[in-house]
Amino acid sequence: MSYIKPPELVARMIDAGAAKMQLSARDTLIRAFMGAALLTMGAAFAVTVSTQTAQPLLGAVLFPIGFVILYLFGFDLLTGVFTLGPLAVIARRPGATIRAMLRNWGLVFLGNLMGAVLVAVLMAVCFTYGFSTEPSAVGHAIGEIGHGRTVGYADHGLAGMLTLFIRGVLCNWLVSTGVVLAMASDSLSSKVLAMWLPITLFFYMGFEHSIVNMFLFPSGLMLGADFTLWDYLIWNEIPTVIGNLFGGLLFVALPLYFTHGRTRLRSPRRTTGPVVVAPVVSAPVVSAPVVDEADARAAHFDEADIRELVSQPGGR
Repeated sequence: MSYIKPPELVARMIDAGAAKMQLSARDTLIRAFMGAALLTMGAAFAVTVSTQTAQPLLGAVLFPIGFVILYLFGFDLLTGVFTLGPLAVIARRPGATIRAMLRNWGLVFLGNLMGAVLVAVLMAVCFTYGFSTEPSAVGHAIGEIGHGRTVGYADHGLAGMLTLFIRGVLCNWLVSTGVVLAMASDSLSSKVLAMWLPITLFFYMGFEHSIVNMFLFPSGLMLGADFTLWDYLIWNEIPTVIGNLFGGLLFVALPLYFTHGRTRLRSPRRTTGPVVVAPVVSAPVVSAPVVDEADARAAHFDEADIRELVSQPGGR
C-alpha cells in the first residue's frame, strides 16, 4: 500500500506511542542514543557542506540524511515521542498512562543527550586533530552557531526568549510532520521523500531542535566558543525543549487526532418555522385485466410447444 489515509494514520500514531511506553529502559536508551548519534552526524555533515561550499541551502537539503536513516532503523528522538506519546494516553491505550509517558520522555532525553554528546566529542577531536591545533573552519562555524544562538538571544532579553521559544515550536511542527508522514506509506521511497521535505525546511530556516543543539553547543564549548554551559541551558536548551513539546503536540498530534481520530459529523439542520406538510397525491389505481388460467397457459405456448403437442399420439 503506497498511501495510508488519515484515519488509519492516526491509529498508527496511537499504536506507536503506546508501544514505545512498553519498551524496557535498555531498549529505550539504546534507540534514543543511536537516534541522536545519527541525527547529529547528519548535522555535522550539513554544517561541513555549508561551510566548505558557502551554500547554506545545500547543507539544508543534505541534512535530512541522518534523520531518514535513524527513523528507518526505528530509533527515537525526543521530538518524536513528544508527539506520539500523548495520543496513546488520550486514547486510553492499555499501559499508556501519564507516568509511563513521562518515564519514556525522560529515558529518551537521557539517551539522546548521551548520543549527541558522544558525537560532539568525536567531531571536536576531528576538527582539532585531538585538541592539538586550532579548530578547523567547520569547528569555527559550529562555535559561531553556539554563540549566536545563546548570547545572541540573551542580548534581546524577553524578546529573545520569546523568539527562541517560537523557533522551538516551529521546529517540531515541521519535524513531527516528517515523523508522522513517514507512517503514511509502506513504500520505502515514499517514506524517505515524506521525511525529507519538512526536515529540509526546519534546518534551512534556523529553527531550534533540542537534539541537534545537544551536539552543536557542547561542540562549541569544547572548541572554545564564547558562551558558557549556563548560557546554553537557559538561553537555548530548556526553552527549546519546551517549544518542541508545544509544537509537536499542538500543531501535529492533536489536530490529526481530533479531526481524523474522533471525527464529528455535521448536526442535523433544525427548522425554526412551522413545518409544512405537502399533500399526498395518490396515483390512480389501474386494474389489471382478468385472464383465466387457460388463457395464461396459452399465452406461454410458442411454436416449438405447439409442434411438440401435435407430434404426440392423438395430437392435432
